[in-house]
Amino acid sequence: MRQLKGKPKKETSKDKKERKQAMQEARQQITTVVLPTLAVVVLLIVVFVYVATRPTVTESAKIPTLFLL
Repeated sequence: MRQLKGKPKKETSKDKKERKQAMQEARQQITTVVLPTLAVVVLLIVVFVYVATRPTVTESAKIPTLFLL
């Protein structure tokens, strides 16, 4: 049957299966790609902030090794 220009094509069962499979693959990529990448970015930010804000130890403020025994 000829398709009219104004109407969208009706979705067949094959199209529906392909669409569902694509959505499933997208959900799987979120858990296997996006979340680990996001975790690494957050970890790098935390490490950077820790290194940038930690107090510097001067020579006069070091603990003498005599008290560590």
